Amino acid sequence: MTPRQLPPREQITVCFAHAAYRMQERFALRNTGIQSFEVRTLDELKARIAQTDVLSVSGLWRNELIASSPRLAFIQSISAGTDQYSRELLAQAGVRAASAQGVNERAVAEHAIALILAIARKLPQARDNQTAHKWRGMISEIAQREDELAGKTLVIVGMGRIGSRLARLAKAFDMRVIGVKRDPTKGGDVADRTVAQSELAAVLPEADFVALTCPLNPSTENLIDSRAFSAMRPSASLVNVARGRVVNEAALIQALQSGSIAAAAVDCVLEEPLPSSSPLWNAPNLFITPHTAGETQKYEDNVIDLLLENLDRQWRGETQLKNGFV
Repeated sequence: MTPRQLPPREQITVCFAHAAYRMQERFALRNTGIQSFEVRTLDELKARIAQTDVLSVSGLWRNELIASSPRLAFIQSISAGTDQYSRELLAQAGVRAASAQGVNERAVAEHAIALILAIARKLPQARDNQTAHKWRGMISEIAQREDELAGKTLVIVGMGRIGSRLARLAKAFDMRVIGVKRDPTKGGDVADRTVAQSELAAVLPEADFVALTCPLNPSTENLIDSRAFSAMRPSASLVNVARGRVVNEAALIQALQSGSIAAAAVDCVLEEPLPSSSPLWNAPNLFITPHTAGETQKYEDNVIDLLLENLDRQWRGETQLKNGFV
């Protein structure tokens, strides 16, 4: 179907839909003259979607909203991930869409290296000891002490913007980096070595750390399963800043409980918010952050920059959007 056309600047209405981010507040500071409103819940979004020409959304999106969106012409996603959007249904309705890929490149890579450092320097244990008012004594057992990153091997699964930036950070700590990507002939130059995703099992035994920075798609869902954990060293650790479904959670819990791997740090899980009944809370040597890797004080402004750029492109009659995926 032919894409729907945006109304002129003075006639469009933008809806910002997010449970927490202060998108409209930051948008108002731009003094664009563009009319906008904000919703915080799915029910509010359902009630007002028919009034919307442009929607900036992420977790509140549901594909069934398309049927009640007669004016909707463009979606600027607030997130880099796009697995929640049906490309086919949006294209059929003539709705264009763009992701926020790149706006959290620095943040997620920095979070990943922070998690790697937290594992190596045993920071979660130190915080637990502080909470318990426990001063830990010197450790005689060498293998139980904090460690250094220099000389360690980091396998990065997904060598896009985030993975490549993480590789550069890791190299600053004198780590050896093996990149894993679908097409190892394109990009990945910052790594010491880059292999195809089909060779992941072959490089896992070399890893001291495995970091997931890949998108979620059919080829990466459950990519890290029991076979992958079996291929890793017992001294190795997993860091996931990608998507929860890239890792088989039951296999992760089993690997931690059995000692198949030493530790894991995850920023994303299958079900978010993580239910209080989840066994992940009590899994040994697991450090959890609540899907905050991409959050920074500049996040809203970074997304708004993308939104305004893509609106201008459409008003100029350009067919290519920045980070366009529909």
